[in-house]
Amino acid sequence: MEMNNGGELGREIIAARLSNRIISIGTPENENASRIEKLSNHSNEDEKSYGWRKFLAHIGPGFLVSLAYLDPGNLETDLQAGADHKYELLWVILIGLVFALIIQSLAANLGVTTGRHLAELCKEEYPKIVKLCLWLLAEVAVIAADIPEVIGTAFALNILFHIPVWTGVLITGLSTLLLLGLQRYGIRKLELLISILVFVMAACYFGELSYVKPPAVEVLKGLFIPRLKGNGATGDAIALLGALVMPHNLFLHSALVLSRKTPPSKSGINAACRYFLLESGFALFVALLINVAVVSVSGTVCAAENLSQDNADKCSNLTLNSASFLLKNVLGKSSSIVYAIALLASGQSSTITGTYAGQYIMQGFLNIKMRNWLRNLMTRCIAIAPSLIVSIIGGSSGAGRLIIIASMILSFELPFALIPLLKFSSSKTKMGPHKNSIYIIVASWILGVGIIGINIYYLSTGFVDWLIHNKLPKVANVFIGLIVFPIMAIYILSVLYLTFRKDTAVTFINPNDVEMEKGVGATNAPPNDIVLVPYREDLADIPLPQ
Repeated sequence: MEMNNGGELGREIIAARLSNRIISIGTPENENASRIEKLSNHSNEDEKSYGWRKFLAHIGPGFLVSLAYLDPGNLETDLQAGADHKYELLWVILIGLVFALIIQSLAANLGVTTGRHLAELCKEEYPKIVKLCLWLLAEVAVIAADIPEVIGTAFALNILFHIPVWTGVLITGLSTLLLLGLQRYGIRKLELLISILVFVMAACYFGELSYVKPPAVEVLKGLFIPRLKGNGATGDAIALLGALVMPHNLFLHSALVLSRKTPPSKSGINAACRYFLLESGFALFVALLINVAVVSVSGTVCAAENLSQDNADKCSNLTLNSASFLLKNVLGKSSSIVYAIALLASGQSSTITGTYAGQYIMQGFLNIKMRNWLRNLMTRCIAIAPSLIVSIIGGSSGAGRLIIIASMILSFELPFALIPLLKFSSSKTKMGPHKNSIYIIVASWILGVGIIGINIYYLSTGFVDWLIHNKLPKVANVFIGLIVFPIMAIYILSVLYLTFRKDTAVTFINPNDVEMEKGVGATNAPPNDIVLVPYREDLADIPLPQ
């Protein structure tokens, strides 16, 4: 058997998967066959070396994505949910993060298996008008996710330097340039710095949690017994889901995994998917603990019998700008400074996820590779506009309400990223033998349809209730109804279209059906364990986190 130059071809094929460039092979048929056999043997030997070293090599994407579950929008909704409903909405956080783990792992599997991210697959699958609409909705999701980051940063600056919130909103544009300047020293170092600052905030809440000692039985009931009692509980629950399960995160995670070295074989892909699942599970478990701590501290402090009148007033309208008093038992007078620094870090760390997600979305749907600083600045300027207007008119309380609205927008936009992901990851034409099992398909669709159904129900009933009880003239109500009801109908029809449309694009290439240039024919087809990556030219100019 001829085994010449097998290592060279192995490096070529692996390099093709990593750099996503075409492999052009013009060698004789028997030489190609022997090279592929050599690659198969080499891959099998390499994939036996499992362990911590391989797992550590896959750490990164999940933790970067998990920063979005600790952003200012998340903290705002957690604080308000705890102040208004104590521990009763903890089950929403648990379900939201379990669901987030499922769909984030599906997004990672999609990227690892296909070598393409979600936005690129949407571009290949859907007609021009549909993919243009999906792109616009994805961009709106990135902007909606950026609004809490803008406001959170402005609140942090207000606490630190006592400047007006609207001035802080304007200054956040400059923070973008500062962040990009720090990236020159390496994205890993920047992520580490920001993560440390965010976990400082987590440590503060855990310390406060040990001081206020919330009743463990009530916390466990809140985690495992679903309840929606009190005014605004449904709206707050949807806002929590919107803050936890973000549509742009699905695009981001499916792209970030492309930066890791994955052996081009079935066993290599399965191992990579398993490692990314473990990494995402650990990262989201940490996020769950932090979110539960924030809600529990807020609920316990605001429900205390010896609460001062001043703190009681703050609890009735709790915002990121007024929440530092929750930490006074642990940090005393320095609580506001530490809280503001951690809040600033939270906003800026979330900016990283938004910037990369926006870049991948634009590159995938439109094949436009925009420079990071320009993309970041453009997104931040668009997000600044509504934040600036609301903060000028409504002050801190208005800005806080805008965070809740942004979270609800993200929740309503979720189907337009979630449904394509569920369909693609369950499709044999997209994933081949790596498609979802029947159990994952059933569980993910049940959770997905449940969240989508809740969103549609709340959207329709909430609007009808507002239309009945508002004090506007009848003519104005009729005019508003003529505008909004068709939009609601289009929303529902769009969700149904994405759900029941039959996928047509085939992106998975069966190795047995591949004929390489100058013909590795059927008799010399690559082994079933070798998955040849299809031709693509992507992400060449986008610096992936290493």
